[in-house]
Amino acid sequence: MSDRQERYDFHLTTEQEERAQELHDRSIVIDLLFQGPLSPSVIPTNLSDRIKEECEPLREDPMAYSALPAKRLRQLSVRGELPEFKDEWYRSGITAGNRELDLSSPEAIMTSMGEAQEQFDRFPWLVKALTAADIREAKRNNLKAGILTAQDPAGLGRNLDLLEALHGFGLRVLQLTYNNQNLIASGCMEPANGGVSAFGMKFICRLNELRIVVDTSHCGARTTLDACRLSTQPVIASHTGAEAVYPHRRCKSDDELRAIAATGGVIGVFAMPWFIHEDPNATTIDHVLDHIDYIVRLVGVDHVGIGTDWPMSDVDWSLVYFKEHIAPKLGFAQGDGPSTELIQGLERYGLFINFTRGLVARGYDDEEIEKIIGGNWLRVFEQVWGR
Repeated sequence: MSDRQERYDFHLTTEQEERAQELHDRSIVIDLLFQGPLSPSVIPTNLSDRIKEECEPLREDPMAYSALPAKRLRQLSVRGELPEFKDEWYRSGITAGNRELDLSSPEAIMTSMGEAQEQFDRFPWLVKALTAADIREAKRNNLKAGILTAQDPAGLGRNLDLLEALHGFGLRVLQLTYNNQNLIASGCMEPANGGVSAFGMKFICRLNELRIVVDTSHCGARTTLDACRLSTQPVIASHTGAEAVYPHRRCKSDDELRAIAATGGVIGVFAMPWFIHEDPNATTIDHVLDHIDYIVRLVGVDHVGIGTDWPMSDVDWSLVYFKEHIAPKLGFAQGDGPSTELIQGLERYGLFINFTRGLVARGYDDEEIEKIIGGNWLRVFEQVWGR
């Protein structure tokens, strides 16, 4: 089935379809929580089965069993044995997407740095985005840009010097905490809602000095408000939703959304079926667009972006296992974590144009759409990283 046949039905006219395609093609498109470009539906079934056989001896080690499939997919991709990796990224039209570092432990830091750098070294079409100009140049040259980000800084401990080393490697966006409490702040799943600690104040100051963007996506409400008060640079939420649209703890209140916008920051709306709508099996891209619409009305079109966070570069059976055995250990409520549910209209990254098509359907003009699908992120990058 072709991409055009798979596209979500927004009831666009032929003229609107042509406008959306032209706009998507010419724009800088940024997904700031880009788990792709692979997704379960583009991974060959025989490959998924082969990886499952390899994983079976690891069943007694849940973390290793869960992590191996994604690791194998990365290895196959960089060796050129999984052409779907490049094909799907180019089919999506995404100019820049994050390449995530794992800073949860010293061992994870070393491993993920090596894995990320291998992609930049082995893919001639992928460049490391250190400045906003790198993203613009990638677009001009029909290349793709990878933005180094991280979600869980727990492995840094109190060593602020490591931040400087990571910035030198290319880290450009860092979240303060991932769901739970750490030395820096309280996450969104912490009942105490403790906010930013005394050390966290120093941490945010150092992020500002190094010109690393402060990300509050998995932060608690008070942490988000504290970060916006303390930071001298724009604060973002790379992937979240509007609590007023769907009351989930991973979504942000109106006060948080206003505070982020007041810093000059951007709120990236995610495409996580169980975080944006009450029925994860009947969640569509229209529900994602409802969150975008709400935030635009609340804080203005200059402060909204996209950070899908879904689907994952993984295989279906591994995602089911992750939800049952791993997600609860990461602070997710029972049954409330990554699995096989998909947004109808974003079943794979090659359908990313459905964001542009949906925004056309909802009456946004070209300038507004360009901002939402990438321009607003680029503005923040220019301000924080430099042009």
